[in-house]
Amino acid sequence: MASGHLVKESLRLASILFARPLRRIDSGSPFFTYALSMDYVLGFDGGGTRTECVLMDPAGKILARCFSGPSNPSRVGVESATGEIEKAADLSLQEARVARNAVAALGAGLAGTGKPEMKERMRASLAGAFPGAAVSIFTDLEVALAAAGEGPVIVLVAGTGSAAIGRNAQGQIWRTGGQGPRLGDGGSAFDIGSQAVARAMKEREQRGTDSTLGMKVLEQLGYASWAELQRRAALQPDDVFPSVFPIVAAAADAEDPAAREILLQAASELSSLVNTVAEHAILGRENIMIVKTGGTVGRCVFFDMQLDAALKRALPQAQIGGLRMSPAEAAARAARS
Repeated sequence: MASGHLVKESLRLASILFARPLRRIDSGSPFFTYALSMDYVLGFDGGGTRTECVLMDPAGKILARCFSGPSNPSRVGVESATGEIEKAADLSLQEARVARNAVAALGAGLAGTGKPEMKERMRASLAGAFPGAAVSIFTDLEVALAAAGEGPVIVLVAGTGSAAIGRNAQGQIWRTGGQGPRLGDGGSAFDIGSQAVARAMKEREQRGTDSTLGMKVLEQLGYASWAELQRRAALQPDDVFPSVFPIVAAAADAEDPAAREILLQAASELSSLVNTVAEHAILGRENIMIVKTGGTVGRCVFFDMQLDAALKRALPQAQIGGLRMSPAEAAARAARS
């Protein structure tokens, strides 16, 4: 299943060292540098639900951190993605009282930019929005891997979408997932939400009344009926299904059996992504670190426990931890030159 989408990356990303540059080993071109600069740098981490922005001063200190809406261009379009990036940037610049023309460079790690043509469209759009600034576009997986630290590591991204990327001791990089909801984002917030809605609608049809979870979904999202929710989901699925995840998460922590069953399946799907990367990158017998990141992580005690348990079953020798820095900060450091 996931292995069908496995792609061996030509890019070898080394890890971040706080006193050394990180480079693209295959090409020799710099990826991370800490060169001195008299200008400011913006870094972004953008996905299907929100965008994080950090503003970094010439010494590498984070001056501001702000958020805006989704900036995955494959889901919301290039124009909308650019607008959300600008919004987050302006909030950060205003907070630090820095003019936009003082920005010398920006780096954006964006979901939905895996294809070269989309990456170039976003680069051109942001270059127009920030004239005079050097613009670098990375995938969300690239900056997440860079933010994880050096050595053998697998980064599991569990947000609106889902994917895993890993690096072995030889620096080889493999990834799987991240194909979007049509091709499979198993275990993602979108997937969890769509599974919860489908289950609740089926129970309504079978029983003639809404389940406890179904009633919470309709009530908290403000829909009068499943037909109304379906109409909205048909037009803007990203506005509906990811928003169901927090409802499922809260219900699971309150011991709702349906919510817990959905999240158990999601944990299994996510651990499968990690296991697939480990097998292909020959990581199974190494003392590796699994790093979790994304909007579903840390939102539900039950889900976090089940996901950790599933990951340990897949790779018993692995350690589970977090990123060394935020992906937005990693993107900013990548843009420095």
